[in-house]
Formats: sequence, C-alpha cells, structure tokens
Amino acid sequence: MTTFSADTAGAILDDFDSRPGSATSLVRTVLGAYVRPLGGWFAIADFVVWMDAVGVPPESTRIAVTRLKKKGIVRPGVRDGRAGYDITEQADAMFSRGDGRIFGVRRMADSDPWRLISFTIPESQRAARHQLRRRLTGIGCGTVSPGLWIAPEYLAAEAADIIEALGLSEYVTTFVTSVLSPPGTLRDAAASWWDLDGIAGRHREFLHRATTSDKGAVGGREAFVRFVPLLDEWRIVPYVDPGLPPSMTPANWPGDRAVAEFAAARDRYLAPSRQWVAQT
Repeated sequence: MTTFSADTAGAILDDFDSRPGSATSLVRTVLGAYVRPLGGWFAIADFVVWMDAVGVPPESTRIAVTRLKKKGIVRPGVRDGRAGYDITEQADAMFSRGDGRIFGVRRMADSDPWRLISFTIPESQRAARHQLRRRLTGIGCGTVSPGLWIAPEYLAAEAADIIEALGLSEYVTTFVTSVLSPPGTLRDAAASWWDLDGIAGRHREFLHRATTSDKGAVGGREAFVRFVPLLDEWRIVPYVDPGLPPSMTPANWPGDRAVAEFAAARDRYLAPSRQWVAQT
C-alpha cells in the first residue's frame, strides 16, 4: 500500500496556494518567467533588486525564497564565487509544463475527445484522496461525481503525472470518449461539473487589471514592472479554465477576450523585460 506524504509530491506538483499579488506568488512568477530562461540560478542580491521593482520589500523577498527552498523549488548554489540559488530539477520540469499552459492557451473544439478519470480510494488513503481531488481541480478537471472526473484529452498527461506523484495509480482507471450524453444540455452539465462562475470571475479580474494598465511604449525596467503583476494574475487562469468548447460555455464568455489581452501584453512586454533582467 502506498502512503502519501506532502514531501513525496512536493515540487513536482504545481502549487497554487500562493495568492496572486503576494510576495511568494510574485517570486514564483519571476523564477519561472525570468530566472529559468537565464539558466536557473540567481544571486539573492540581484533578486532583491528585481522584486523591489514590483513593490516587494527585500525582507519579504528573502522570506519568500526561504519558503520556496523548503518546498523544493530552489536550493542553495554557488556560481563564479557568488552565493545564490538554483531552481531544482523537479521545479524546472514544473515550470516547463507551466510555460505550455500559460503562454499557449488551448480551447477545445466541439468534436475533441474527453478523458474520464474514475477512482475508488480507500479510507486509509484519505489524505491522498483529498490531494488528488484538489490537484485535479487545479489543472482544470471537472467533477461528474465524487469518484468520476472529466477533462479535455489534452490534460490526460498532466492528470497522470499527478496520480503517479501521489502514488495512486493502482486505484485509478481512465477512459477516452468523444460523446457526452448528460441529462439536460451540455451547458447545464458544464455548469454542474465546473465552477464556471468562478472561472469567469478569474478572467474578468485579469481583464480589469489588463485593460486599466498603461499600454504605451516603455523601457525594460518599466516593462518588467507592468508585465510581472499581469503574468502573476494570469498564470493561474489557464489551469482552472480547462478550455471548454463553445457548446459548453455561456454566451459572452470572457475567456477569449482575456486570452487576447494576455497575448498582447506578452508581445509588448516580455522580451524587453527579460533583457532588463539579464542586464541587471
């Protein structure tokens, strides 16, 4: 019998406990979008400068880095005689998966296949069962019933990684289907299986931040100051939103507008902000 431990799953499972805008969340965002493309190592003195630019005090930055060290996201490392931190291999894989989600948003067509995830987990594995449900929700899976979950087929590999990391593969069976026959309409089913109001709210929060920000031409530091909070707000949205097909989302769904706003911000700010970080 497998036994779940938080340390076992640790860094290889995407962790969205940090509230967007918090010091820990902003630090994670900068690690994934800036430090990792530059080789995965940083000196804490440099990192303090970057985080200060987005309003995070030095002490809060150091505390956040310490927390991420405990989570297995970073570890101490020395380069060219300078003390700093490396992104761990497990966290590097996590950020790599995240890049595909965050910078390459997907949406299903009505004919695309679904992955059904069925499980019966014994009471002795209650903690792991809770984590499984929480993590499946966190990557965009819907709940048909307590032991039956549904996701677009393109989320199957991510779901399988979570199941394996939690040591629950022996309790899980999955199926692929292209036909859903719920009682009522597909939109009714989607509203029952997913928290569509909550997902739409996430999109609207991002749209409010994105549409009220200045869109003029700026230098590298200002591009960093503008883009990091937008990216931090956005990075969770492509996870909780599975990209349901048009037949399953309400009229005036805000997701398409939010995707377009994020893409415009990325094209405007990401390259110059990365250049500023590299030069710093």
